[in-house]
Amino acid sequence: PPAEPHEQCARHGREDMANEGMIAETISIKGANGDEIDAYAARPSGDGPFPGVLVIHHMPGWDEWSKEVVRRMAHHGYAAICPNLHHRAGPGPFEEVVARVREAGGSRDDFVVADLEASVDYLLASTSSNGKVGAIGFCSGGRISYMVGAKIKKLNAVVDCWGGNVVVDADKLTPAQPQAVIDMTSEIDCPVLGLFGNDDADPDPEQVNTIEAELKKHGKTYDFHRYDNAGHAFLAWERPNYRQAAAVEAWPEIFAFYEKNLR
Repeated sequence: PPAEPHEQCARHGREDMANEGMIAETISIKGANGDEIDAYAARPSGDGPFPGVLVIHHMPGWDEWSKEVVRRMAHHGYAAICPNLHHRAGPGPFEEVVARVREAGGSRDDFVVADLEASVDYLLASTSSNGKVGAIGFCSGGRISYMVGAKIKKLNAVVDCWGGNVVVDADKLTPAQPQAVIDMTSEIDCPVLGLFGNDDADPDPEQVNTIEAELKKHGKTYDFHRYDNAGHAFLAWERPNYRQAAAVEAWPEIFAFYEKNLR
């Protein structure tokens, strides 16, 4: 006889049971120092319960692609949120905002952690939450995802997508980012998924080796995937860096990882 819907879901993955309806909106949360931070949130229609996903945008900012990732998570059955971590750099075109962030030595790590913890709390406070939240970050957001895996103990899984400056020399540290994120590895309490392009320059393959060795040294649960013929931002479908072959392998890895650790 034909398989029941839940059997089809188990056999073929949750894409067969994708959520066609969702609610997506820009909201405001209270971040570090009680500052009002804009955030984009989306969740499947229905009562849940739904796992949560914290989406951490890349250095280009709180852009259209980052919001599309939020909606993609909702389509796959997750309540997701992406706060604007460049909010304090003021208004203006993305290029100008990013330039101000770079000139300041990057966003302050302590503010970033507080903003993201407030976002996690937003997800957990929902009556449709199943009590579990994962994080995913891209580029500088990958670095931050690794960091919040250590600093936000409410997280159940983190995904680092080509996070740069996880491994950084002491002379590259700034008052805004005073500690190398790799030195936080011992504090990580949840599984880590890492996705990297072998043609990337930051992190390059040797840096990825260093991160993997550190996770292994501290006995952490992790799974790294490296893709040939792919560099930085290979999942970003609106950029020249996009690599379809790597992307069609990487997205199922992300959802399988979340399925295992968040449901």
